[in-house]
This record gives sequence, structure tokens and C-alpha cells, in this order.
Amino acid sequence: MTADHIAADHTTADHTTADHADVVIIGAGIAGLSAAHQLTSAGVTVSVLEAAPYVGGRMTTDQVDGFLLDRGGPLLNTAYPELLRIPGLEGAALRMFSPGVLVHSEGRNYRTGATGSARSALTAARALASAPRPPLGGALDQARLGATLGRLAATPTPRLMSRPERTASEALSARGLPARTVSGFVRPLLSALLCDPDLTTSSRCADLALRAFARGRLCVTTGGASALPELLARTLPQGTVRTDVCVTDASINCVTTKEHGEITCRSLVLATGARAAAELLPGLRVPDFHPVTVLHHTAPAAPLTDPALLLDADPGGPVAHTAVMSAVDASRAPDGRVLISSTVLGTPPPADELDRTVRAHLARLYGTPTDDWELLAVHHDAEAVPAMPPPHDLRRPVRLLSGLYVCGDHRDMNTVQGALFSGRRAAHAILRDLGVKPGYGTVPLPAVA
Repeated sequence: MTADHIAADHTTADHTTADHADVVIIGAGIAGLSAAHQLTSAGVTVSVLEAAPYVGGRMTTDQVDGFLLDRGGPLLNTAYPELLRIPGLEGAALRMFSPGVLVHSEGRNYRTGATGSARSALTAARALASAPRPPLGGALDQARLGATLGRLAATPTPRLMSRPERTASEALSARGLPARTVSGFVRPLLSALLCDPDLTTSSRCADLALRAFARGRLCVTTGGASALPELLARTLPQGTVRTDVCVTDASINCVTTKEHGEITCRSLVLATGARAAAELLPGLRVPDFHPVTVLHHTAPAAPLTDPALLLDADPGGPVAHTAVMSAVDASRAPDGRVLISSTVLGTPPPADELDRTVRAHLARLYGTPTDDWELLAVHHDAEAVPAMPPPHDLRRPVRLLSGLYVCGDHRDMNTVQGALFSGRRAAHAILRDLGVKPGYGTVPLPAVA
């Protein structure tokens, strides 16, 4: 069995200004690529340097025996504004979890309907009202949950960010929702959205996550998580992104690489993960992280065709959420094959026990034997998701000083939306310092003084 990274086919191209760019961005994850789009749209020349042979950072997809296997697989939401605002993402093909989520509770799976609609904040309430009593409680409990989601969907972001801050767990306890509804639906949902099973995340981050859930649809990109950064890279000017480039030294005016020597610039953006950014810029704070382990199985059982995200509300099993990904996105498995992707949050069981305990848990969740399931791949990332306990600044500064900037989900919110938006914020800070108005088309830069 072999694994090959899916890499953009244009990233090693050279261009005539290879030794200079107005802005050098270190890191071709979605934050750096988002910043590059904003800058090139304003006529600024950009060079994005990536040490790996592929773009995407943690949003990476491997090819294994015809299967497309995400290494991390963060959930997307159609309500993320940056998916609509960034030029180049119009061509992103999204596949929805339908009808949204299933919740496993007390040995049964319960449908909760579609996850919401931006056109009506009450859609989520109507969908949830059709669920049986477990895990959401009776009609009154369901109405309370629907009203809570409806209020969140209608609340502007600045108002959510101004609310008193506590942990997500503490906020849920004080919100007035029945304990059964919290433990049976809201807690496992937030655990999946935030990759934080203990819900130590800031309540403001949790409110934003629930707001997006109430307004949009949970989804993934067709062809794997890497499809999103690859599309961003492909729609940048030819030669903007260069992979397999190792940066050995960096300053505001010059970046030194093993492969291309020195590249001069007017501004530098660190768009790597938090720890890699701190290695290039000692003193930069490195947050704690939530570990994530993703396992991919293939099963011969044809009945596994439900394209929903399955959450577990019962304690005791290692799997936080799972999905028949071949039913959500048929391109992820060869014809006639089934792909099941499952996520374990926190410290996983020992390696020699992991597959056995996960398959035993999946047998309960799917209600089918898993003895003949084949493990395709396991990927563990101890630093998958930056932790964001309170107090957490949802708009951590991206401008360290004129000419030096940093972006990534560790500067914003630890979601795809947060990473993309941090790139936009960094780009706009650069343009202000360069005296360029954000916009589209070629705009000449002021002369260097």
C-alpha cells in the first residue's frame, strides 16, 4: 500500500522576479494563500514559499489504493463568509452532510434534520423538532434548543464577541438548556466542531461555531480537504507559489532559502503553524493544542450509505464523530468501495489497541460488525488544533510591526473560517502600510523612500 500526496501542479514554476517580491509569505496553508489572494488582487507581487512538496498545511489528502484520505479533515460550513468572499473559491465543489447530523444515544441513532439555513434562523428549530425524544428531550426541550439556535443565528458577530467570556462548558450550564439536551446533542456537536471534548474553549468561540451551524450546512470539499488549498493556489498568478523551498533565515527585507538563495521583499508574512512561526520569530507565543487522530477504514458492507455526520452522545468510546465519506463524496473511494472516516479527540489509545477499540466502537455506532473492516490509514497530529481557552482574543494582532505580519488559525479562531479570515486581516494590514487601497486589478505601489 502506497501513499502519495496530492500536490498542485504549478507550484515549482519560476518567474522573472524570482529574487524579489513586494511580499514574501512563508507557508502555503489556507491562511497564507488567502493573504496572497488579497494582495495579488490589489496588484502587489507576492512569493509564497512552502517547505513541503504540496500546499495546504494541515489540510492534506493522501491517495491510498484509489481512496482519498484526509490527514485532518476539518469540517466546513456553508455559512463561512470567507468561502464566498475569496476570489478563486467560486469553483469549490462542496458536498453536504445530509440530512446533517445523526446522534447516537442509548444504543440508537437519531436524525436531527438539516443543520440550518442562512435564509431562516428558525430552520434548525423546525428540523430539530422532528427528532424523537432522545437525545433532544421532549417537545418543550426541542423548542428551547431551536430558540437558542435561532437567537444565535440572528445575533451579529460583534455582539457575540462582546458577551461575558467563560469556558464553553460553563456557558452551556448557564444557558438554561435542559441537561439532557446539552449532554445528548450540544456537547457532542461542539466537541466535533471545536475538536475539544472537554469544552474548555472560550464561550465566544463556541457561540460562533453554533451560530455557523444554525445558519449553514456542514460540508466537505469534493476530492478531499486538499482540494480547497489547491484551488486557492491554482487561481493565483503563475509562479506565485513555490513548494519544496526551505527557508533558513528571514527578515522584513530578505528571506534566505536553500534552493533559491536570497529573495528580497518589502514585507514578510509568517503563515505557518504557531510553533514553526515561533521558530522563525523567537518570542512569539505558542498556544496549547488539541490532539486529533483520524482513522480511515474500508468496509465490504454495501448498506453503509448514509451521508450524515454521526456523533456519539454516549460516554466511553474513543470515536467523537464518524461518517461514511464515500456516501458524502463519491470521489473519495473507488467504484463499489466504502470509505469510513472517524475522528478520535484527545490522547488516543495505545497504537496496538487503537484500531481494535475504534472498530469495536464503530460497530456500536453503525450497528454492524466491523471484524472484516480494513484499516487504510491512521494519522495522529498532536498539534492539530490550537487551543483557545478564555480569555481568548478572537482578533489577535496580525501586524507585529510595519513590514512584519503573522496569520493563521492561531491568530483568530481555530476553524477554516478563522484561518482564511486571518489571512485577509494580514493582507489588509500590509496594504495599509504600503499605502495601497484593497481592491482588484493592478495598482502601482508607492516608491520606496
